[in-house]
Amino acid sequence: MTEDADGATGDASADDAGADAADDADTGADRASVAARDDLAGIVDLFGALTREELADALAELAFKRRAEADDDAIAAAIDVAVAEYFLVPAPTGSVEPLPPDADALAVGPAAFPSLPPNAEDLPHILDVPDRTVDREPLAVAVLDRLETEVEAALGEGDEATSVGEGDEATSAEGSEADEIADGTDHDRLETLLDVAYDVEAWAPVDTVGIRERIVEALDD
Repeated sequence: MTEDADGATGDASADDAGADAADDADTGADRASVAARDDLAGIVDLFGALTREELADALAELAFKRRAEADDDAIAAAIDVAVAEYFLVPAPTGSVEPLPPDADALAVGPAAFPSLPPNAEDLPHILDVPDRTVDREPLAVAVLDRLETEVEAALGEGDEATSVGEGDEATSAEGSEADEIADGTDHDRLETLLDVAYDVEAWAPVDTVGIRERIVEALDD
């Protein structure tokens, strides 16, 4: 799991966290702090589950309390990063109660150590959101299915696998990158998913041994 469960940023505002995550999404660099993602999970954990819109409203409220202007794009990017990194996970239909019809909820994911940003304890009194319960069994199945699908994609399996044509050449400096393109394998994503696979086993009673073995084999090639 992610290290530093007590890694709350303290003075980091909701839009600061979102801005970091936006940089993360734009550059691919790991700039969004783990604490910011754990804070998002902590806010969701206050209610059991939240829709994206409710979570965005919560972050906007925290920004308002700090007399800061919420950046909607940065907030959306922060949520996207948290979902991509399994700090938050989409809950399957019927696994969250109560929930408005046709609404999709996010629950705390296996990579998170939920923490609360400043003033977050006031959110249940501010937002018109009920306490919710999450059925962990279908949630775990959905997360495992998603993990398997993402591993297959990172391995370059399926219709999106990429190959290099016979006339393509690469310099020695580009060799490793060309090899990765040639076999369609996303090694960076596989390393992230390997960590997630261990997290999932600690988070839910599921077996990820087969998934981990496939990842390790691909990384060792």
